[in-house]
Amino acid sequence: METLNAAELLAALGHESRLAIFRLLVEAGPEGLNASAIGEKLGLPGATLSFHLSHLSRVGLIKGERESRFIHYSAEYETMDELIAFLTSNCCHGEACLPKTASCNTLTKRRSKTSTSEPS
Repeated sequence: METLNAAELLAALGHESRLAIFRLLVEAGPEGLNASAIGEKLGLPGATLSFHLSHLSRVGLIKGERESRFIHYSAEYETMDELIAFLTSNCCHGEACLPKTASCNTLTKRRSKTSTSEPS
């Protein structure tokens, strides 16, 4: 990941509502949520929500897929993983120095969910 791309992603997450949307979609997992559920959970009006969803989609942090009349949104975990890797690359000369990140073990969780949901 290049610095300019990382800065664009971080700028998108630098707004309270967009950060809340992204975190909600990360928590929802690969299944994601439809726009109305996101709006209800976060108390965001439709136009405001649409603006923020569009911004997050444009920078590649989330994706939306149409399902009949609704758009179902989910986090782009690969983009999130690349951003975290960019932020932590060469950290502390390769020593384990991020105990909170290590305790989350999110990569293993995502890969186990993905491998169980994909057909063999």
